[in-house]
Amino acid sequence: MRSSLFRVLPLTMLALAVAAVPARAQLPVPDVTAARDVPDAHELPDPSMEYKVLFMVGASPKPTEVNPTLTAAARYVNTLAKYGVPAEKRKIVVMIHGGIDNILKNDAYKAKHNGENNPNVAIIQALAKAGVSIRVCGQAVVGMKIDRATIQPEIQIDLWAMTSAINLVMKGYARVGS
Repeated sequence: MRSSLFRVLPLTMLALAVAAVPARAQLPVPDVTAARDVPDAHELPDPSMEYKVLFMVGASPKPTEVNPTLTAAARYVNTLAKYGVPAEKRKIVVMIHGGIDNILKNDAYKAKHNGENNPNVAIIQALAKAGVSIRVCGQAVVGMKIDRATIQPEIQIDLWAMTSAINLVMKGYARVGS
């Protein structure tokens, strides 16, 4: 009996460890962590609520790094998922209105930035795959004379970031960022 316990115990421990791994792997936006757990936290995401959130994305402080507001949006999406909010109740919009080089395909970005890769391509693709609506201010696109063919295909061009923000707020979206 003792020897069978020693055979079963390691297998049980291995099964528990493997079961714990997929939780992170199942987050909608890979490579971005959800918010850390806080013992006895009072306000948590509620799986029965619909979350309508607009993230306003301005210029990146460092053009060689992922825009921190894109990372915040990804972390928020992953946190909602971690706490059981289903995808159909996550209505998340990212509106890029400043530093719009973020929207460029990598080749176009490299041409404008001395051969540097666009650090935002992967996260924009991951957010879109996770069901986030990615948009850009059409006034900025026209004003900066950006060729539509150079814009990442996941990005929707709206008339004006201000119009989009007002419309979404009037539809019940909470606005995050400037």
